[in-house]
Amino acid sequence: MKKLSILLVLLIVIGISIQSFSQDVTELSLKDAVTGKTVSVASQLSGKGLILVFHSLDCPFAKMYEGRIKALRSKYQGQGFNFILVNPEVKGSEEEQTALRAYIDQSGLNMSYLMDQEQAWVKYFKISKIPEVIFLTRSDSGVEISYRGAIDNNPQAESSVSERYLDKAIDQILKGEKPVASQVRAMGCNVRTY
Repeated sequence: MKKLSILLVLLIVIGISIQSFSQDVTELSLKDAVTGKTVSVASQLSGKGLILVFHSLDCPFAKMYEGRIKALRSKYQGQGFNFILVNPEVKGSEEEQTALRAYIDQSGLNMSYLMDQEQAWVKYFKISKIPEVIFLTRSDSGVEISYRGAIDNNPQAESSVSERYLDKAIDQILKGEKPVASQVRAMGCNVRTY
């Protein structure tokens, strides 16, 4: 009986933790450097999922992945997945916003580029690398992280990629399955914390 009570308490605590994450994550919002508007997780999680890619103009690994990010967006956006870049290394000055807008236009990424000026999202999602991905989906209990981590297993040579982690996670969600690898350590630049 005592073991059953302990198990019940543990399940309640886990349930509350999941529920509090679901409520908090939808309230997160940041300013988009491209449009100047505030973008919230809730407004972008209207389809099958939201992929947040933590990015920086100063990280060479992020630049190496840009072609792959564009390809993923092209492949999956029409299937109900939104893609957003999040930059945790800007302070949000007009000069930085102009540079980010110009970069989005020149790079062909053509997606929202959110400025995490206070690094609130970095702290919330416990991001340590750039690029690092957070893949959010809706579930019966609210919003959950279905996958987090690396896009694939070779940041430096796209032609040598043998494991496409994010692709695989999205395909599994499309099949109605949970991603088998829900977390893979991201490789890249360390996030500069302020």
